[in-house]
Amino acid sequence: MNLKPLGVKELPKPLSLKDLIGPSFIILGVGLGSGELILWPYLSSNFGLGIIWAAVLGITFQFFINMEIARYTLVTGESIFVGLARKFGRFAPVWFIITTLVPWMWPGIIAASATVFAAALGIAYSKYVGILLLLILGAIYSIGTVVYKTQEKVQKAIILVGVPFIFIITLLFAGPTDWQALLSGLAGQGEGYLLIPLGLPLATFLAAFAYAGAGGNLNLAQSLYVKEKGYGMGKYSGRITNILLGKKEAVELEGNTFPLTGENLKRFRQWWQRINLEHAMVFWLTGALTMLLLSLLAYATVYKNPGVETGINFVILEASVIAGKTFPFLGTFFLVMAAVMLFGTQFSVYGSNSRIAGENLVIANQHKFKIEGLPKYFYIFLWLQILAGIVIFALGFTEPLALVVLGAFFNAVSMFIYTGLVLRLNHSLEKPLRPSLIRSLAVFAAFLFYGIFSLFTVVQNLPRIYALFS
Repeated sequence: MNLKPLGVKELPKPLSLKDLIGPSFIILGVGLGSGELILWPYLSSNFGLGIIWAAVLGITFQFFINMEIARYTLVTGESIFVGLARKFGRFAPVWFIITTLVPWMWPGIIAASATVFAAALGIAYSKYVGILLLLILGAIYSIGTVVYKTQEKVQKAIILVGVPFIFIITLLFAGPTDWQALLSGLAGQGEGYLLIPLGLPLATFLAAFAYAGAGGNLNLAQSLYVKEKGYGMGKYSGRITNILLGKKEAVELEGNTFPLTGENLKRFRQWWQRINLEHAMVFWLTGALTMLLLSLLAYATVYKNPGVETGINFVILEASVIAGKTFPFLGTFFLVMAAVMLFGTQFSVYGSNSRIAGENLVIANQHKFKIEGLPKYFYIFLWLQILAGIVIFALGFTEPLALVVLGAFFNAVSMFIYTGLVLRLNHSLEKPLRPSLIRSLAVFAAFLFYGIFSLFTVVQNLPRIYALFS
């Protein structure tokens, strides 16, 4: 690892709020198909809405974490991974490659998408449906010109159609008692329990909490997207383009800082206010409302119905209830929208993973892996993930919920570690640019929460782990 020192340039003038919108759509889209569409509605359909407080807490934690990730890139123009490698040494990039690819190699989200697509089409679900969707995913990336723009356009389209539809369908089915249960759940009051019900699988709850938003190392990808969108000092960095179709752009690994003049500090505060507003509107507010509405819809339609305890089937049961009480095509359209949202999530997951792994490969060994090769490394990691997913399907691992929960547990542990590292890194910035006390406390609270739950889940499952190897 041989990183050049930060250069010095002027901080660019802030973009308008309209021109800033984009990166949060990708991070939100990453979360839509895991926590929003699968885990929180699944838990609500089984245990009621008394647990929904944790969904709001989880996405609030991720808002503060994401903004600290964005802060570093806004100030330096380089990714958070470069900053962490500067601060914590050469093992950091290796750690991020492993903890990005291993937890997310389980294609649980695309398996859920395939299951729901098959139900919408009225065909039997099989591993071949999942494999076909993986190949379509790879094809979409391979025909786009700029990787970031491809991800942004796909997620914007899915969210701008999907979220209003969810809102309308929830208004049709949720009655006054359902809304009351939601309000009580936000305060932690369930049916006969406070905060957490008896019998709640802790691993699934931790998975849902970790996925209340993006989850895992995918939150760190926010740094890459704000860089490629041109936030702050990221304006001086290039973008990843298609190695076959895109016009090549110069990509800079190391960044620049800016002199702490009155004008630059004024610009920094304007940048900071606007990117906070963008992320609060698109990621936090839209994400929280989507989780609440999808959980409320699951509660209003299939709460404690026979079959809701069997993984992704609760979504199919929701569609049958919607079709039975309205029109058959509405139930089918619900399934199609759910499947598309799940596909969009896996689409952004693989794209973010490939971007993270490619950048960290360069950071780990710049002599062997050049920054100019970043587009090539992106596509290599993308297709490696697709091939791994195909192999996992071919071996018969097709149950979506189990794959999602397994990946989420690994991601929660990873979040525990990097949350502390990011906070430490940002406190090494110049004093006027550091996080405030309130933001530091919020991120530290998330650090403790992820750590305690991860440790508790490991201890709880030690007998099962021991049985596997004995």
